[in-house]
Amino acid sequence: MKNISRRQFLTYVGAVGGTSALLKTSIAMGLMKEDPFKGPVKVTPAPIKNKPSVLILGSGIAGLATAFELEQAGYDCTILEASFRAGGRNLTVRNGDKIDEMGHTQICNFDKQDNLFFNCGPARIPGHHKRTLHYCKALNVPLQIKANSSKMAYFQDDKFLGGKPKRIIEYHTDARGLMSELLWKSADSNTFNQMLNAEDVEKLMDFSKAFGDLTENGKYIGSERAGSITDRMLDYPQPHAPMELKALLDSRFWYGGLLGAELYDWCEPLMEPIGGMDAVVKGFLRHLKKPPVLNAQVKKIFNKANGVEVTYEQGGEFHTVTADYCFNNIPAYFMAGIENNFSSTYQAGLNSVKRGHLFKIAYQMKSRFWEDDGIYGGISYSADAISQIWYPSHDINAQKGILLGAYTWDPKHSAMFESLTPLERLKVGAMSGEKIHPGYSKYIENGISIPWARMNHQMGCGMRMNKDDFKTYFHLLQKPEGRHFMIGDQISHHSGWQEGALASSEQALGQFNHLVATNRT
Repeated sequence: MKNISRRQFLTYVGAVGGTSALLKTSIAMGLMKEDPFKGPVKVTPAPIKNKPSVLILGSGIAGLATAFELEQAGYDCTILEASFRAGGRNLTVRNGDKIDEMGHTQICNFDKQDNLFFNCGPARIPGHHKRTLHYCKALNVPLQIKANSSKMAYFQDDKFLGGKPKRIIEYHTDARGLMSELLWKSADSNTFNQMLNAEDVEKLMDFSKAFGDLTENGKYIGSERAGSITDRMLDYPQPHAPMELKALLDSRFWYGGLLGAELYDWCEPLMEPIGGMDAVVKGFLRHLKKPPVLNAQVKKIFNKANGVEVTYEQGGEFHTVTADYCFNNIPAYFMAGIENNFSSTYQAGLNSVKRGHLFKIAYQMKSRFWEDDGIYGGISYSADAISQIWYPSHDINAQKGILLGAYTWDPKHSAMFESLTPLERLKVGAMSGEKIHPGYSKYIENGISIPWARMNHQMGCGMRMNKDDFKTYFHLLQKPEGRHFMIGDQISHHSGWQEGALASSEQALGQFNHLVATNRT
């Protein structure tokens, strides 16, 4: 191509290959840096005598990783956890487990089988989340491939095609075909003459035909890439009739599920720990010298001249402990209710962090009916409040399975579900599932719901800050206040992911090394 800028070139790469291709191309062109992670921070070893003590508030992934690295370097660590369990939002539930929702405690009634579990929080690990994968390897947490997308799954919208569900492969194929036809016509009408020479225009037309499966005269009439309305094993394949361009544009799928698999954090293949995401939590706990102190709710945090003093309540009694350093994994929006002596600016920054609303439903299905429909893992998308249905890709051909029946982070949709009882939520989710899979409800044996904004000791999932507050305060929260460090995915640019939590731990431990060196001189 001639007379084309790098920006124009990247625009074309993004249009054709999605955000994943765009990011990788930008890295290859030297316009973006790859993740610099080369391994965890080498923590400054503790002295043999008078070992410094460390308090870690909260046993989420960041807190566990911080304790692990500090203990490896010889520091005496105590983890205080407000909940009855460790792990924070890394929560996998099985038969008999408690879902600790404020006002609506639920008990998981899944059958007592190893394959019947549900990841209430993190549920997938991208191949470029190097920190998470490092710890899975270091802690001997076995992984398996997770099918995060399936073109045999569906998209359903009441306002699209009369509410009939559409296979994602059909939508993808028609979208590519119709847009390629427009590209072919644009190239044929000399639209690109000022940008490309005649040979390049011809190549562009050939590309559009190949990309969209067009006829020789640049027309899209359907493609067997989306399957066939005949038995393609015994009869000549006959493509589905293509959607009209207007119908495609009127649907909501093109700015949601259509590009879902193109997100960099959803790049295939993804992974998941065998048996549940809490295998990561269990891996840390196996390697810690001291288990977390559970049911210990922090009430006060005070910076002292040479350390930090913390008061917590456990079993109705108050305890005050001191340590040389403190790493705080408590959700920042809780800090307004915890007495402290932080600077007014630092406290204002903590107060500016708002909680995210994320909601999930899980159903135990008595039969894996989706496999009979050719779906083995992946996601179906709905324009209803449930947003998504996830199909398990492990234990294929087993009798039963756990289906994610709703996954929404839209505050409006989450608020609607939060206002309902657990039973009402399951009924609403089932009604939407019926639109994608007729007969859906008859397979449901039991279910649970996870409204993270109502879960005790969490009251939210991920962090939110408005643009001005982010600019003013976020960089301050990423730095220590005295000997107190905030950690967690809330102190990263990747809120809601374990990788962000681990990155925050890595950053804080690097700052810890600097502070230790300063205090020793």
